[in-house]
Amino acid sequence: MPRYEYRCRPCGTTFELSRPMAESAAPATCPAGHEDTVKLLSTVAVAGTAATPAGAAGGGAGGGGCCGGGCCG
Repeated sequence: MPRYEYRCRPCGTTFELSRPMAESAAPATCPAGHEDTVKLLSTVAVAGTAATPAGAAGGGAGGGGCCGGGCCG
């Protein structure tokens, strides 16, 4: 279940709630009981490597650089 981050306007508390995506826009009450909250825009960090298909730029050999060696040369 996704986690959404909210900020309470009256007290400034930032908090998270786990809820279904269908309820992401539903009002949220802060832990102190205030109902005037706003959903924050969160960023998602993704790490890892992607395989280069054979025959693509770099030949699948992993040329490095910002784009696998195909266009940074």
